[in-house]
Amino acid sequence: MKRNASAVWQGGLQDGKGTLTTDSGVLQTTPYSFATRFEDEKGTNPEELIGAAHAGCYSMALSMILGQANLTPERIETHAQVTLEEDGGGFSITAVHLNVTANVPGADQATFDKCANDAKAGCPVSKVLNAEITMDAKLEA
Repeated sequence: MKRNASAVWQGGLQDGKGTLTTDSGVLQTTPYSFATRFEDEKGTNPEELIGAAHAGCYSMALSMILGQANLTPERIETHAQVTLEEDGGGFSITAVHLNVTANVPGADQATFDKCANDAKAGCPVSKVLNAEITMDAKLEA
């Protein structure tokens, strides 16, 4: 399976503008810029998209692992905070923190914690990121 996305950038780093497009059409020439990435201008940026991808991937992985433990989640909500830091003339994504809240009928804390950590380690997006990935996972009663 292969998925495709593309970016077009025009201009210099600070005054240029770009667009992001995915083959699915979910992103269709979606604008991004220096200001949406490094300042507070509204719009998307690569780190936000990585966060969305990681949150979505993790939630699905946790659902699968809970299912293997004969548990069915009613709801899993995952927020991913992606940290971008300057590192000697460039930038690196240095960390991702996952904040997870799940309602899983019949789950005890120990089982949930094991499933949550297994999902963090096994999620394909976790595996591809060369960054520290941390997480808070909360089981709702």
